[in-house]
Amino acid sequence: MPPRKLAAGNWKMNGTLASLAEVETLMRDCASAEVDILICPPATLLHPMAERVGRGPVAVGGQDCHAKESGAHTGDISAEQLRDAGASHVIVGHSERRADHGETDAAVAAKAVAAHRAGIVSVICVGETEAQRDAGETLDVIARQLADSVPGCATAANTVVAYEPVWAIGTGRTPTGEQIAEVHAAMRKALVARFPDGAGFRLLYGGSVKPSNAAEIFAIADVDGALVGGASLKASDFGPIVKALDAA
Repeated sequence: MPPRKLAAGNWKMNGTLASLAEVETLMRDCASAEVDILICPPATLLHPMAERVGRGPVAVGGQDCHAKESGAHTGDISAEQLRDAGASHVIVGHSERRADHGETDAAVAAKAVAAHRAGIVSVICVGETEAQRDAGETLDVIARQLADSVPGCATAANTVVAYEPVWAIGTGRTPTGEQIAEVHAAMRKALVARFPDGAGFRLLYGGSVKPSNAAEIFAIADVDGALVGGASLKASDFGPIVKALDAA
């Protein structure tokens, strides 16, 4: 059986309590969709969003976690605290965390381990910069990030991998279908070679996904869904993406 499809939204540092109305609209609009839906809001909205969605079609996730369960880490949130707030997933290794906070592959792997320890799913992000793409280093960069960011305890049940080319995030630019297919095929091959259930890992594409290009992206082999940024903030944008995934 192919992996179940997943439409994940990363709200980043956006949204207030008033924004929860968008999730309620999304749940109504996509109630019949046969795909998994995940929203990762700011930490301030985790618990109220989890209460709103209840046992409905939308899951809630965090945008980052600390590798340790607790301690003197001002401003950080542990995976256990995310779970306690109602999260079932957490994004780790997003390029904005890697760039803005200097997170290494080893740090990302430690956070994924923490997520698994807490019983939540890690969404591990990988992706090359524009300079690396132009230098022909994309597949080498992705291979290294996969090898070093995905821990040995990863399984298809507790880990999702998202390919987000850094140069496509929030820029309106997207790779060609051939470029996305090449990277996703390479990721699948690497995961199958390393993990007994590698064929079951869900592989998401992220980077300027919007209603106008979603269907084309979801038609690509080994694309099991998307990690969506700005277009996930409004149900009027994210809903059509969910429906395009459901139809793929």
